Amino acid sequence: MKGLFCQIDRSELKFLTQETTLPEVLGSHEVRVQVKACGLSPVDLKFLEDVGMQRSLIPVGREVAGVVQKVGPKVSFFQPDDEVVGILPLDSAWSGLCDVLDVDEQHLVEKPEELSFVDAAAALQDGLRAYSALHTHAHMAAGHTLLVLDGASSLGLMCIQLACYHGVKVLTTAHSQQQQAFLEQLRPAVARVIPVSKNWSDLVPAVLEETGGLGVDVAVDSGVRLQEKEEPEESRLLPHKHDIISVLAVGGHWVTSHQDLQLDPPDCRLMFLKSASLSFLNPEAWAAAGAQQGRYLHILRDMMEKMSAGVLRPQAEAAVSVQEALVAMENVQLQRRKKAVVQL
Repeated sequence: MKGLFCQIDRSELKFLTQETTLPEVLGSHEVRVQVKACGLSPVDLKFLEDVGMQRSLIPVGREVAGVVQKVGPKVSFFQPDDEVVGILPLDSAWSGLCDVLDVDEQHLVEKPEELSFVDAAAALQDGLRAYSALHTHAHMAAGHTLLVLDGASSLGLMCIQLACYHGVKVLTTAHSQQQQAFLEQLRPAVARVIPVSKNWSDLVPAVLEETGGLGVDVAVDSGVRLQEKEEPEESRLLPHKHDIISVLAVGGHWVTSHQDLQLDPPDCRLMFLKSASLSFLNPEAWAAAGAQQGRYLHILRDMMEKMSAGVLRPQAEAAVSVQEALVAMENVQLQRRKKAVVQL
């Protein structure tokens, strides 16, 4: 049985397949799952190093959906033949590309029958991030106005759908004409699509015009620019930090995915004047806080229910085969903003 792993070789990240063997005896609270689909997301080596999880071989593909084959003697939530989904913990020894793997029952929830394995695996990571950003950090409520940067991304699309379901007015940005056309199809759920392919200078006046000069209650980004000049070309697709602060309303909340965000004194002063707040979006924090396990599982269950009802739909991704998984993972790691789903 082979799994997909990554290895650091002379500061370079390489992906490889490795044989794995299941133990003969299941742990008391473990569930043996036959994997049907696995989501591939970029590996954050810096984060793994910071939390002391760096190893010679790091399993790849943690978002899994499958069928329970066997349960441990103290498992109380699942039975054989149950369909389940979940995100493997950071310290898991198993790759989601393994045909069969063992995982603690506290990391799994039931998958609705109406939902396909591929769709469930595709939505797990971005759905968790959207719930964390809008519910946990921003305390989203009906009547709020939300700005989603890069609404055509997998995270952006989840945020838009979740916000619209709760009666939130949504503004979003598009980096190309294709993205703009895609997002325009979501009207009236999306109040306005702001094209920023040529210049981010249109963002602030467009948001203030749409909100009557008041600004937005919540802003969610997928990364920001810290400087105007001397930045990599791909950073030009990101908004500048000052633009986001400028569009926040009084008492507004900014949820950022930028790990190394630095605010200058003028930025902090503007945040203070607006009595605005800032949160860092790290969905891995759920796994680090054992006391929050119940809330984490509630999020996963609610996400599956909303997907089953058609409220949430993941970004359409063509599933790849196991034979194509290694190449697909290399592309995911290189592009960072993409993801892939492997159907086993």
